[in-house]
Amino acid sequence: MEMEKISAEELKHLMRSIGEQLSIEEAKAVVGDHGLLSLEDFMELVSVNGEEDEDEKELREAFSMYEMEGQGCITVKSLKRMLSKLGNSRDVDECTAMICRFDLDGDGVLSFEEFRVMMH
Repeated sequence: MEMEKISAEELKHLMRSIGEQLSIEEAKAVVGDHGLLSLEDFMELVSVNGEEDEDEKELREAFSMYEMEGQGCITVKSLKRMLSKLGNSRDVDECTAMICRFDLDGDGVLSFEEFRVMMH
């Protein structure tokens, strides 16, 4: 299975979505000569020293509450169910839009790494 790659422009956009400003020149420097950055490298870039700290543990707990179906990912159905339990009901279209916004690999669900990006 080939790892999803992101371009310098996509990196700039993703960094902006988590509140970080990155010029296109800086993004190009980060992606290097190949012009593409793997999702794994992106996650390392935005994580704090690659260590699981207290925030990471809390994120994992929150992810497991939303995940609920034992699939290791957040689906539209599980997101809708958890938001309803929290008193923040959304319809299927709204939940789909929420997932699509942070679905970096385009598989229609949120992995833990994508959830982490969404929460920051």
